[in-house]
Amino acid sequence: MKNKWKRGFFLLLGLNGLIVIILLTLIMIPAGEKGKIQQNIPDNESVSFEVKSNKADLNRLINQYIKKEAADSPIEYSVRLEDEVELYGTLPFFSQEVDLKLTFEPEALDNGDLVLKQKSISVGSLPLPVSYVLKFIKENYKLPKGVDIQPNDKLIYVEMKQLKLKSDVKIKANRFDLLKDDIAFTILVPVE
Repeated sequence: MKNKWKRGFFLLLGLNGLIVIILLTLIMIPAGEKGKIQQNIPDNESVSFEVKSNKADLNRLINQYIKKEAADSPIEYSVRLEDEVELYGTLPFFSQEVDLKLTFEPEALDNGDLVLKQKSISVGSLPLPVSYVLKFIKENYKLPKGVDIQPNDKLIYVEMKQLKLKSDVKIKANRFDLLKDDIAFTILVPVE
């Protein structure tokens, strides 16, 4: 029983890691014609750039990274951005493979943080209580700085500015509307 929760935790941790990777890769992907770069110096300490993307590009990027980085993982999984963030995986259970699905509803806040509202967790066709799983993860595992699990509210709060990136670059989520396929981030690059 403990291994199932442990694997569930690693899947959630992997999802949080994927979000950070998505943000990092958005920095590296050329914006092209769709990209709009804004250069503002709001506090004379950093320059900001807006980066836009869409679900199709992010899906390709996320799953390519998973394919390369998690090839030796005992748990196979993929992420799909549809109307919500969906994480699919399989867990080895005796000699069978058991399907796993987690769904999140993302929301970019005005302060640039990102909230992932947990909608469901299921193993096979068995739905699991979301608040119990999130509480178990919060109490038993150390999470990266800036990631706060709130089991009673059934959400994961990601303080985007708390995430440590190279060269003190910070990221703010502007829009993460999967229904309208409108995804945008602001990258704050220090100039001093």
